[in-house]
Amino acid sequence: MSIGKKTAGRCALSADIVDQKYRYWRRRIICSLIAGYATFYLVRQNFQVATPKMLAEFGCSKSEIGWVFTAFSLIYGFGKFFSGIICDRTNARWFMTIGLLGSAACSVCIGFSNALWIFVVAYALNGLFQSAGWPPISRLMTQWYSPHELGMKWGIVNASHQLGSVAILLCGSNILIHLEWRYVFFIPAIVAIFMATLLVQSLRDSPQSLGLPSIEEKENLFNESGHSDREDITFKEVFFEHILPNKSLWYVCVANFFVYIIRMGFFNWAPTFLQEARGSSVMGAAWLNSAFELMGAVGGFVAGWMSDKVFAGRRNCAAFYFMAVLILALLMFWAMPSHSTLINTLFLFAIGFFIYGPQTLAGIAGAEFGSRRAAATGAGLTGTFGYMGSAVSGWGVGKIADEWGWNATFLFFVVCAAAGAFFFMLNWNRTSQRHKVMA
Repeated sequence: MSIGKKTAGRCALSADIVDQKYRYWRRRIICSLIAGYATFYLVRQNFQVATPKMLAEFGCSKSEIGWVFTAFSLIYGFGKFFSGIICDRTNARWFMTIGLLGSAACSVCIGFSNALWIFVVAYALNGLFQSAGWPPISRLMTQWYSPHELGMKWGIVNASHQLGSVAILLCGSNILIHLEWRYVFFIPAIVAIFMATLLVQSLRDSPQSLGLPSIEEKENLFNESGHSDREDITFKEVFFEHILPNKSLWYVCVANFFVYIIRMGFFNWAPTFLQEARGSSVMGAAWLNSAFELMGAVGGFVAGWMSDKVFAGRRNCAAFYFMAVLILALLMFWAMPSHSTLINTLFLFAIGFFIYGPQTLAGIAGAEFGSRRAAATGAGLTGTFGYMGSAVSGWGVGKIADEWGWNATFLFFVVCAAAGAFFFMLNWNRTSQRHKVMA
């Protein structure tokens, strides 16, 4: 059956009605994705907020507590790839909701625990449920937006990382001051359960599920093979046609490995570093780390906009320039140690801006190089490599800090930034197939 016959019913809608419905559902879905994924962070980064108090209460070393982060990162990273494969063949709305409910349950479990091994197991299981958070977003964004606007919109949704991080850093630190650390796990879990019920009501899997034409039909993006509307993709097709021979996708994956060592190195250890090495209080460290996250939101949006408007879809080219400037920011922060809140804030602004730009672009490139039919899988694979890097930032960075100090840690970050820039450079002029069709 031809594409025209399959979609005749949907195309019977007038262009004005289609545009009106698209506008409504795009706004609704973007707002829901931002709020939903920000809530994932409430039951994820709460462990990092509570880490200094837990170290003091249980007498753990940094490398021991680092195993908690490493276990999470490994499960989360590999979970993202398999979650992507499943999400490409299931309903993204329910997939995201179940993940959030599972994370809430794990957070409650950690709050009731008293042993390091239980923290490791519960937080690792949390990683499995957390891996169901971003693949639905990758699928929904590529279902609802065309390539020429995907970068900016992805950058907007990507701000959910920072909104969630800032919310738990500030609110969690306040909880930590007035209540014991266990409530840093209980209260966010309640919020997550409430948000999960809202996601079920507000999300929809695709335009076609609402009787609308696909984005390819709406924007005339059909490629020569004529199968852009197929949804019955098999695992064999995903892996052997869209993933394994895709050299561009693998370069993005390796680059993202190094990006995440730096991003999650700050994510996991900044509260501890700022209190130990820069003399910050609990709330002072929370505000400084919030500066890092807030500028990360700006960096993600600017990177997405630049990749659309300045680099014409060349996500990797834009990411290379961001990584090059990140190297300078890391070197300056390392070479100019200071207890000045202003200086630390400015440097954390810069590092957050220039690390979240490539993190955003790697996600977009992974989804695009994976193709619309395997967008969640492509984004999931880049996430898997990212969280392999995150695993290094858990135990590995903790071990470096224990054995050689924070100076050695920053030197390690600089080397990783240079390696990430190199692998982005290997994809210098490459764009997705959908961009080529539009051209």
